[in-house]
Amino acid sequence: MNTFLKRVVILLFVIALGLFLYSVFVENIFEKRLSPKDTVKFELNDLKLRVFYNRPSKKGRVIFGGLVPFNQVWRTGANEATTFETNKPLTINGVNLSPGKYTLWTVPKDSTWTVIFNSKQYSWGVNSEMKPMWDPNYDVVDIDVPVIKLDKEVEQFTIAFDNSTDSLALTLAWDDVKVAVPLKN
Repeated sequence: MNTFLKRVVILLFVIALGLFLYSVFVENIFEKRLSPKDTVKFELNDLKLRVFYNRPSKKGRVIFGGLVPFNQVWRTGANEATTFETNKPLTINGVNLSPGKYTLWTVPKDSTWTVIFNSKQYSWGVNSEMKPMWDPNYDVVDIDVPVIKLDKEVEQFTIAFDNSTDSLALTLAWDDVKVAVPLKN
């Protein structure tokens, strides 16, 4: 076997070993995630918005008031902390949100939700005791929005941007619940 071929075989072996070790010790890259990652984007003129989050599924469970307790801070999704990015200043409920990256937290209640934009970046959504890693000292904007009851269940947690009525909103929907945060540019 010539030298070049030996080096290629060794390189391929090292890459395969690295992928295997990463898969075993960090994250199983070959297994489908229970709460897959997703990114939703919105662009209009020079405004660019982006949300990164993980999408848990209902799977027959009681979601709000059960899996996600009422009146407690929720990481708004699963796994990593949900992030919201804007390249332009926004106004949310009369409060200015500067361009930047924020973590998104919510406090679900029966008839309203509190939606919180927090300036601190967290590597994960909860700590080892399953408590939100959210630090209220970094809250930039919080807004109470009414719960909209849906006729049809949403199986997988979904975040989207709605600009259908020429008034931009960040929407969060899961189970039979939807909330909309009005965003003004």
